[in-house]
Amino acid sequence: MLICYTLTLPAQSLTPEKLWSLKRLSSVGVSNDGKSFIYKSSTPNIASNSFDSEYFQVELATGKEKKVEATKDLVSEKDRSPSDEQSLISEQVKIKPIAGGDYYPKLTQSDVYIYDQLHYRHWDEWEDGQYGHLLIISGKGDTLDIMKDEPFDCPVKPFGGDEDYTWSPDGKSIVYVCKKLFGTAYVNSTNTDIYQYDLASAKTINLTDDNEGYDTHPVFSASGVLAWLSMATDGNEADKNDLKVMRDGKAMNLTQNWDGTVDGFIWGKDGNTIYFHAAIGGTVQLFSVNVPIKSKDMPMVKQITNGTWDVTDIVAQTAQGLLIGRSDMNHAKEFYTVDLKSGAMKQLTFANKIAYEGLGMSKVEKRMVATTDGKQMVTWVIYPPDFDPNKKYPTLLYCQGGPQSALSQFYSFRWNFQLMAAQGYIVVAPNRRGMPGHGVEWNAAISRDWGGQAMDDYLSAIDDVAKEPYVDKNRLGCVGASFGGYSAFYLAGIHEGRFKTFISHDGVFDLKSMYGTTEELFFVNNDAGGPYWEANNAAAQKTYREFDPSNMIDKWDTPILIIQGGRDYRVPVGQGLEAFTAAQQKGLKSRLLYFPEENHWILKPQNALVWQNEFYRWLDETLK
Repeated sequence: MLICYTLTLPAQSLTPEKLWSLKRLSSVGVSNDGKSFIYKSSTPNIASNSFDSEYFQVELATGKEKKVEATKDLVSEKDRSPSDEQSLISEQVKIKPIAGGDYYPKLTQSDVYIYDQLHYRHWDEWEDGQYGHLLIISGKGDTLDIMKDEPFDCPVKPFGGDEDYTWSPDGKSIVYVCKKLFGTAYVNSTNTDIYQYDLASAKTINLTDDNEGYDTHPVFSASGVLAWLSMATDGNEADKNDLKVMRDGKAMNLTQNWDGTVDGFIWGKDGNTIYFHAAIGGTVQLFSVNVPIKSKDMPMVKQITNGTWDVTDIVAQTAQGLLIGRSDMNHAKEFYTVDLKSGAMKQLTFANKIAYEGLGMSKVEKRMVATTDGKQMVTWVIYPPDFDPNKKYPTLLYCQGGPQSALSQFYSFRWNFQLMAAQGYIVVAPNRRGMPGHGVEWNAAISRDWGGQAMDDYLSAIDDVAKEPYVDKNRLGCVGASFGGYSAFYLAGIHEGRFKTFISHDGVFDLKSMYGTTEELFFVNNDAGGPYWEANNAAAQKTYREFDPSNMIDKWDTPILIIQGGRDYRVPVGQGLEAFTAAQQKGLKSRLLYFPEENHWILKPQNALVWQNEFYRWLDETLK
């Protein structure tokens, strides 16, 4: 008799090496004939410490996929004029003398920068007198600098890209984003505007001069109606991001009465609808808003999708529906089509399907936690793949950065919840005060209250989950980066024995030195309340007196791992070094992980693997 057995293999655990073998997808666009989608797949190459990229074309109707060597002939180039006779590019142009050699040409061996004003460095680069200018290149090769002699950048540094400029549909003008401020005024302001350059007259006008905050992401409809994103308040980089359109020379705010903040958008094919994605309830979903023909008509925002995922980006509207990117805490981004009537999604790409086969997935639970001021807070709880409620698990409180960034269903290649859970940890990730997706008031509450309600929210979340019998209260850790790193430093002084270990990556430690060395002063002016020397500024004085982690070193009594990037100019290197010195002088078990060439993030594959292995080595030493 032949007896057959089915062998079920145990699920594999996600490791740092497996995480850093996953493909990372980005959109190239829909083909010119509208029948296929082209995307880029980038895979870390550990040996070369770089990334390998490939391009793929997917038929939208059938899902058939093939590799392509070039995309130029498949997708219209955004930088080409509608007539296809001119190109628009951004190039660095030398405008101001900065280096020693600019002033003293004979001193060729000099290595010095000379500054008379602020804005001497930004994100991870020092100001060198070069500025990104928009150049029109004709078919004959002639070049026209439409920003000639201006000491301003387009794209806007440090994160702007080709979304900062576009041709008008008729090819008669160029619309672009720029912050036309210089020096000290530049670092104190978020006032970017949208400018229109007319090719016939060679004149530039400011389309958003009446708005004092960010104006970004200009996009024309096919019929020539301009839409863009806009924040009202100068100096507040996390203000409500509204969606506006230009009607009869005036801005119409489509989302003014909607209690949320927009991430990104595209025009629908009908020219009367705009689709956007935005945080809501600990996720990021797809929405639509109609564009009224008359200014007196009311726009209506509608939510299209709903689920435990993030809509990461919106690519285009196709015959099969809206093409979007989607991720969740167990899956890196893939592309889907969305039925605009039902919100149903159909997966289009499967770049990481094989990598995920046999891999244990984490249970992700949405838990509502009561806060100290009587509100309900969304808290994500992520469990190990083989979770057994009869066992006890070490548990990590995850503190999100920003401080006004969404804690949603993102898939990070560093702060990866699936990887943390796979190592045997329960992860508690609260949507504390300051995060979008819970109304404008909740989002704004973090500013000038860093050490207040947000810290109570953290402790409410970990205390609530720690009541469960499967949580080992004697093995609680606290981890985070940026504002999350600040949170770890601050909680180290007030946690009253809850935590057995802390990890802080590029965290703010000393608010006074942070103010004096960070690059975008509008951020600390808004969130701290202003400079520390303003004795009559009550908000600022409270911040520097009550919310500064360096004031509480006498209460530090717990092991701490401190991670710092050498080229992080947002939270400069002194922050991590000061904290490590304090911990060492206190005699605490502590470790400094210093990456000289990394900025606020860890971007190089080999450094990232060191980061991951050191992260878990520390937890093994202090928590398991």
